[in-house]
Amino acid sequence: MILSFASLANNKILLIGDSLSAGYGLEQAQAWVHLLQNKYKENNKAVTIINTAISGQTTDNALLKIDAWLAAHQPSHVLIELGGNDGIRGFPVKLLQKHLTELVTKSQQNGAKVALMEIQIPPNLGPRYGKMFTDSYGKVADKTGAHLMSYFMTEIAVNPSLMLNDNLHPNAKAQPIIRDFMYDEIEKWLHE
Repeated sequence: MILSFASLANNKILLIGDSLSAGYGLEQAQAWVHLLQNKYKENNKAVTIINTAISGQTTDNALLKIDAWLAAHQPSHVLIELGGNDGIRGFPVKLLQKHLTELVTKSQQNGAKVALMEIQIPPNLGPRYGKMFTDSYGKVADKTGAHLMSYFMTEIAVNPSLMLNDNLHPNAKAQPIIRDFMYDEIEKWLHE
């Protein structure tokens, strides 16, 4: 019998994110990360998610903490879901790319496989900035060899019934949808 390495390994995923992964405005038991961890347990998958997501976190904030997170958790994989707060604050795209590259590189140097989620920002920030912003993720992934992961908010953000009243964060109804989306995306990544 042949088993893939991913099915034998205990995959420990360090999630570095912002309010979208921290469960902003929700009970922790409702948040997609908690729901996804439960799904892994139900399916007897050897996947553990260490969620370091913090509401309001920017790429420069994460750079101050990543060394400690990597040392404390020794993850096999690092998933970076960051940049939305950088974009909302109008951070220069070159700075976003520099910070993302450093986050990816530090994780890789620690022996982790890295996925970079391709964040999109609200259209009211302007089409030119929005395109340059989103294109940054592909550029960083190409440069570093990180896995470029689809954004879980693309279909949700356009559906008001899945959003909180602030129109920035997904509500409780959206969380199982995000869980299922992320389950599929992470499966693809783990079996690369």
